Amino acid sequence: MKQYLQVLYLSMLGIGIVSCGSLNELVQINNQVGWYTVKKSDTIYAIAWRYGLDYQQLARWNQITPDFIIYPGQRLRLDEPENSTLVAGRSEQGNSTRKAASTTGNKATEPIKTGNKKIKWRWPTSGKIMNTFAADELDRKGIDIAGKPGQAVRAVANGKVVYSGNGLAGYGNLIIIKHNDTYLSAYAYNQKRLVKEGMTVKGGTVISKMGQHPDGTTRLHFEIRKNGKPVDPLKYMPRL
Repeated sequence: MKQYLQVLYLSMLGIGIVSCGSLNELVQINNQVGWYTVKKSDTIYAIAWRYGLDYQQLARWNQITPDFIIYPGQRLRLDEPENSTLVAGRSEQGNSTRKAASTTGNKATEPIKTGNKKIKWRWPTSGKIMNTFAADELDRKGIDIAGKPGQAVRAVANGKVVYSGNGLAGYGNLIIIKHNDTYLSAYAYNQKRLVKEGMTVKGGTVISKMGQHPDGTTRLHFEIRKNGKPVDPLKYMPRL
């Protein structure tokens, strides 16, 4: 009977996960809990974002060098090792010559300073706020701003584009910008991405055109992460 109840509970939990098929949906790790297998076009930043981790911490756990290059097939641990000896993420493709999962990140137009100086924040776009931040809700890890199709979306501060793609379920066309060692910002549901990984941008630079949420409404979903954790963007944006 106890075993039956456990199976029933897990089945109900699985249904719940499937029903959350929107932003920040829970991601199940196949085969082995606590590990992730790198796919083509993945970046360390996007993987850390997906699992709510600090990208620097994720890199340390897997002995990834400061250039943060990862490879398809490489297995990354998603939690801290129990002992102090870290084991580098292994590749299912062996030790043969490998092509980086994402290579555009190596083509930065210029080095970006990653100190933790005070950031001058600005709004990513104009429009009515549709949804506010709620830390305990899966689909409210940021704010949603209503707008028109194709409306300009701008970088909220100086930084480097560390992800530009559509590989994160629930985010559509997504851009992630690194502002310093502490803060990242993300822009989701874009109609068109205008920047590539590795580009440095200034605050106010148009980085994309606004697109549609899965429910058909036109909006920008905007997030800020501090050391890998979602924070309320409204606490950082200047007063209108």
